[in-house]
Amino acid sequence: MKTAIIGSGIGGLITALYLSKRGYEVTIFEKNSEAGGRLTFVKNGAYKVDQGPTIILLPDMLKEILKEVGIDLSSLDLVRCDPLYRLHYKTGRSFSKWSDIRKQLAEIEAKFPGEEENFRQYLDDMEYRFTEGKKAFLDRDFVRKRDFWNVPNIQTLWKLKAYQSVQKQAKQYFTHPKMQDAFSFQTLYIGGAPFGSPALYSLVPFSEHFHGVWYLKGGYAHLISLLVRELKTRGVKINFNSKVSDILLQNKRCVGVISNGERFEFERIIYNGDFPQIKELLPKLKQKKPFVPSSGCLLLYFGLSKIYQNDVIHQFFMSDDLERHMKEVFVDKKLPSDPAIYTFHPSVIDESLAPKGHGVLYALVPVPANPDIQWDQIDDYVEKIISEIENRGFPNLREHIVWKQIRTPKDSLADGLYQGGSFGIAPTLTQSGVFRPQIKPFDYENFYVVGASIHPGGGVPIVMQGAKLLVNYLLTEERNESNE
Repeated sequence: MKTAIIGSGIGGLITALYLSKRGYEVTIFEKNSEAGGRLTFVKNGAYKVDQGPTIILLPDMLKEILKEVGIDLSSLDLVRCDPLYRLHYKTGRSFSKWSDIRKQLAEIEAKFPGEEENFRQYLDDMEYRFTEGKKAFLDRDFVRKRDFWNVPNIQTLWKLKAYQSVQKQAKQYFTHPKMQDAFSFQTLYIGGAPFGSPALYSLVPFSEHFHGVWYLKGGYAHLISLLVRELKTRGVKINFNSKVSDILLQNKRCVGVISNGERFEFERIIYNGDFPQIKELLPKLKQKKPFVPSSGCLLLYFGLSKIYQNDVIHQFFMSDDLERHMKEVFVDKKLPSDPAIYTFHPSVIDESLAPKGHGVLYALVPVPANPDIQWDQIDDYVEKIISEIENRGFPNLREHIVWKQIRTPKDSLADGLYQGGSFGIAPTLTQSGVFRPQIKPFDYENFYVVGASIHPGGGVPIVMQGAKLLVNYLLTEERNESNE
């Protein structure tokens, strides 16, 4: 079946690999000059750093899918990070997260004595919940809503306490507020607030300990070059600088696309843009209610004349009041007054990203996806962030900056991300599971979607899992049609 994929994000590329491996003719239309979507590099001369995702979770899921689509895993150099990362507080204290349980217990005993048994109980409970939650929600689609609303699923939801928020669930395990933050802030990885994301997403902080945090040598975006190379080997055509302006319809079927003014006919169309933006290609669709966007990101990229000799590449410089930061971002929709800051300094273990002896640094502040903020007028705010980073973890940073680039939600909006959010639609209760857009969201016979805003959700391995669910659905659909 002749298939068009609109967009070459990780979901579109994995879908193309699955389909091409089964002999389908696939053509990808990409509006930009390179593939990857959010998973690309920011470059300046010999400096390069991941533009978006940096923390690799669920490595087994990632490798399993790559193996299934025909990628040689020996081409991946995955390095386990332990400690996972370090949290820095304004008091000067810090707290390290570890995969090594003995080291984590020792760290908790030293920094938050009395929480050790709470942590053990947390791991025991979450291991069961992860296993059950993955089977019930990550390993299946819910195109047919009744597949979700059955007794076993309802029982699983109850056992997962999905009616609670991630923040509330953390409070049931840990007594110290900073421990509660340390096991709930990870909803930010997928653009959600700890107080607004259902407890199903508590599986993210658990997964850090159980599956580890990993780094891909060459940068996370290096994965895209491996996928594109394999697709080209198979003869899959990727049309770069090819913006699709229209999807052609005949009754309830999609018959082709218009790209750069030219008509192309297809038997199946898969959309890999940010889902709420589909209205640009299907303007007659009526949206029942607006989606809630994920948070945005204020991103700072640096090329440095040195490498800081840290023992971790991921660090979080926490605010005095994380909950206030979250409220300012998700409720008040304003720039946080005392922001928490994430930094990524991969040059500690990867010399390939900068000239010899030099390094790269990436800093991220969760900010609202609010187009009304004057994003072109935040120079003072950016300087405040740089000062925080310099004073709390990267001494004399300014004198070592040889290149700097800023990315705001305004840039994300220009790139086609819904309202400038960086992670697809937000992982709220009413935008998760059966309530999230599904891989076949409309009643067109041959139109499908994949990506971060589609079930099962955001995060690179999860989007890859969504591509796997899509292809499995397509194969089942074809089998059913052939049996009719």
